[in-house]
Amino acid sequence: MEITEILHEGVRRGASDIILSAWSPVTFHVHGVLEPYDASQKLTPADTERLAYSVLGSDRRKEFEQERELDMAFHIPDLSRFRVSVYRQKGTIAAVLRVVPFHIPHYTDIGVSDRLLMQMVNTPGGLILITGPTGAGKSTTIASFLNFLNTEHDVAKHVITIEDPIEFVLPSQVCIVDQRELGSDTKSYARGLRSALRQMPHIIFVGEMRDRETIEIALTAAETGNIVVSTMATASASKTVNRIIDVFPVEHQSEIRTRLSLSLRMVISQVLLRRSDSKGRIAGREIMFVNNAIANLVRDGKIHQVNNVISGSADEGMVLMDDSLMELFDERIVDAASVITRIQDPEKIRRLVRAA
Repeated sequence: MEITEILHEGVRRGASDIILSAWSPVTFHVHGVLEPYDASQKLTPADTERLAYSVLGSDRRKEFEQERELDMAFHIPDLSRFRVSVYRQKGTIAAVLRVVPFHIPHYTDIGVSDRLLMQMVNTPGGLILITGPTGAGKSTTIASFLNFLNTEHDVAKHVITIEDPIEFVLPSQVCIVDQRELGSDTKSYARGLRSALRQMPHIIFVGEMRDRETIEIALTAAETGNIVVSTMATASASKTVNRIIDVFPVEHQSEIRTRLSLSLRMVISQVLLRRSDSKGRIAGREIMFVNNAIANLVRDGKIHQVNNVISGSADEGMVLMDDSLMELFDERIVDAASVITRIQDPEKIRRLVRAA
């Protein structure tokens, strides 16, 4: 079995990820479910090493052998792009390959409304966060937004991305798009972000706000009038705000709350659910825009009240995750079993239990 055969089969099945792990069969992650390529054919440690090394050049192989883990991307013409994470487990080599299509989905194809997109496009400057667990489609949502600006919008922008690694490739069209990859183009998110401030950006995409230094520089960039787009692995808007604040020492948190209240523009938290009405998955999204009421709550440290404002601001386009998921259930797009573990409201849970 060769890696090209595996990759072609994964793309044919519509897999989002391909797992290569010793003593298990090649496994595809298809619409939220794991499917073996051939359950009777389990990989040996020699198989996983051969398959993983077949996508690494000599320099990358040396880097992996030194660091014991490696993230990179590559593409196969006329097939797809792949983001690869190679690592060691129980003394063997393993890898997970994320399938990144050449074609970036249109925002309408992933359930982003015209209203939400225009609110993102017309943000005057500040921080836009797309959050959710691993595999929730955060990168796809951001790529569709940037692709709209680059192909359909009528105002040219300078877009700088800092990614680990580069996933969706965005050739410059309406916009000038500079994509920088950790390792080959810059040494860290923080360093790349700090450098971007001197490169006349209009929009900066930071692959992930994962540490205090990156968050602090992102806030500074947002405060200076740039649109800064990034991701966090948080499940809701309120948890996102708390995560940012909690990264900083207690003595600095009052200052950070004030800065965040002035620079945060929106938080879109999403999850992917398996559809019950057709093949594929669909995103449920919580949407929070920072209006005066939410800005005041953030500044005053009353984050626990944010959900009340979101719930009462449907006319502004805001929606809680619970309501988004229940709408998908009511429209029979997803079933009760897919939704029930993600709902917080006890009354909604009881309703789903009765329906299950």
